[in-house]
Amino acid sequence: MSALSLRYVALGDSSAVGVGARNGGYVEHLIQRLRRTRPGVGLLNLGVSGATSGTVLSGQLPKAIRSRPHVVTLAVGINDLWRGVEPHQLESNLEQIARGLVSTGAPVVLANLPDMSLAPVARLATHFLPLELIAARIAAFNEAVARVVSRHGLFGVDLYSPSRVELSGSADYFSADGFHPSDTGYQRMAEHFWPVLLQAAERGVSSEQATG
Repeated sequence: MSALSLRYVALGDSSAVGVGARNGGYVEHLIQRLRRTRPGVGLLNLGVSGATSGTVLSGQLPKAIRSRPHVVTLAVGINDLWRGVEPHQLESNLEQIARGLVSTGAPVVLANLPDMSLAPVARLATHFLPLELIAARIAAFNEAVARVVSRHGLFGVDLYSPSRVELSGSADYFSADGFHPSDTGYQRMAEHFWPVLLQAAERGVSSEQATG
């Protein structure tokens, strides 16, 4: 095994980067937790602000495959949502991303979308995108995510269910732009990822040890 005991590769959008917060996004919170659990943990964060499932597929996936990860996380789709990407196209992109990541042998953690119809920015956008339509599109996107998770045996993270409480009951979840999470919001995202990531990481390391 290499000097790194765990190679963690993160793909995604601004939530992986940490736009809107002082202390980084959910990925930064996760890597700090991982480094407290084991020595020699390395991170390759390929997340890019503004990324869609299509740009993850074309730009981030090839780099992730070359990196020989032990575990991978991906949360993407909110930019697809606002840009009018159809659910079937999101599913097609995620399907290709999943196939590529699974080919590395690393466990893959894929999150669904939080209920962004509860975000302040959604209320400002109602003149061209009604809240009911946003909610329906999120439901369709999350059904697509669930199918990809099931087909490929991925580790799924549910951000949607807790967001129904967190986004409506806490004024400090979002940053000043009403779209990106705050430090508190990213910390909560990481809390939902954490038990799933830990399980996936243990499997990834065990698999490499078993194969030499």
